[in-house]
Amino acid sequence: MMDKLNEAKKFLISKAGTFPPVVVVLGSGMSGVLNELDVETEISFQDIPHMHAASVQGHSGKLSIGRLGKNRVAVSRGRLHYYEGLPMPEVVFPQRAMALAGAQTFLLTNAAGGLSPHTKPMSLMLIQDHINLMGTSPLMGPNLEALGPRFPDMSNAYDPKLRALFREVAAAQKIDLSEGVYVGLHGPAYETPTEVRMYRQLGGDAVGMSSVPETIALRHMGRRVAGVSCITNLAAGLAEETLTHEEVLQNAKRAHSSLSALLGGVIEKGGLG
Repeated sequence: MMDKLNEAKKFLISKAGTFPPVVVVLGSGMSGVLNELDVETEISFQDIPHMHAASVQGHSGKLSIGRLGKNRVAVSRGRLHYYEGLPMPEVVFPQRAMALAGAQTFLLTNAAGGLSPHTKPMSLMLIQDHINLMGTSPLMGPNLEALGPRFPDMSNAYDPKLRALFREVAAAQKIDLSEGVYVGLHGPAYETPTEVRMYRQLGGDAVGMSSVPETIALRHMGRRVAGVSCITNLAAGLAEETLTHEEVLQNAKRAHSSLSALLGGVIEKGGLG
């Protein structure tokens, strides 16, 4: 695996020069966020050595590298998921490769279902912590010592200083930003109403099918992570509508403006490298 990661790292550096210190990973239906990026180069996932193409609707599967104001940023327009049938090391391969190439801070976004009937669809939730219910971890198997320790600490999986910065920017821009716990499931079926009640009792505020493996892999490597969920719908049993991926994509697009403003404001503050 290290040989493959190093080959991908060299490829990314050859395309980007000095790789940006900040990476934004955009979730389902969010590929249009940060369109104001002044793009220097754009790379399709499948052109990166040993990396899979994105196969899920709403994930364009491109890595855009450029400038937001004075800051160089890499924007991953889509991600890979465990439910696509990929082994966990391949799910987190993109983030590991970018971290090895030089990225220090990762701002993860995702589309999620709200676990409270009081949640507003199309609202944003800053991830305070997560509950991993995927049944596995990207760190299973022999430890890659070159990346990090066998037993990494996850006490502050989502960097407290980054979270404070997100809250500051949200308040300044009058963006409605709640804060809560993200429950990560492997999917792809949506949750049953009984499962939703259980996740809520466990302390969850939103539920989704991504981000958790990436966070674990990146914290293993000592990188800083922040996460924002776009609450695209109420989870099963909390609303009368049937859950569909089309609804998720549509509502994610409606949140583009506030999410772009929030991410752009955080990046503009600088000091994320």
